[in-house]
Amino acid sequence: MSRTTDVVSKDRNQGKNQLRVGRLVKAHGLKGGLKLELYTDNPAGRFVPGAAFTLQVPEASPWHGKDITVREYRVMNGNPVVFFDDVEDRDAAEGLVKAILWIDHDADEVEDDAWFDHQLVGLDVVRDDAVIGRVARIEHFPAQDLLIVKAGDREIMVPFVAAIVPTVDVAAGRLIVTPPPGLFEELPDATDTEPQSGSDDDAPE
Repeated sequence: MSRTTDVVSKDRNQGKNQLRVGRLVKAHGLKGGLKLELYTDNPAGRFVPGAAFTLQVPEASPWHGKDITVREYRVMNGNPVVFFDDVEDRDAAEGLVKAILWIDHDADEVEDDAWFDHQLVGLDVVRDDAVIGRVARIEHFPAQDLLIVKAGDREIMVPFVAAIVPTVDVAAGRLIVTPPPGLFEELPDATDTEPQSGSDDDAPE
């Protein structure tokens, strides 16, 4: 699940934005169901019957520029599945695969364990109590979000997951990382650690 609250401005005068809350990943069954990849911590509250979403689809799609309305939301075999009005069969559902769902969102509303991009950009990146870089920008991908960290002359892509970024402290201007070996530094090649032929250990006594 995404830990960022990805928004685009819709109406600055009314304080409204569009919030990305899910992606349709696969048709489910024969009655128009679609499996969801969730970008929200409150799916039961977001995907209520009658909730309308703006679709992000290619311009060639017949759904381009249209909204879509939830008919039913279920969790089936551990997977979130949504049904929409006017999507009555599997063929119709297949036409929506990979669509991203956006919903109107109050600018001041933020879900738990989620941050706006602008809150993260500029934060110091801290490892073992030392600042090792700064967040330059956020890249959003279907599988997960990436923090692009500027560390010296390098830009490092850091998966924005709790295992690697356990702490975000916006008020303190920093986030803490526990990266795997090699993410922020180059590891020595295996050949660098092998004994050299002709070393003193190999010399005859």
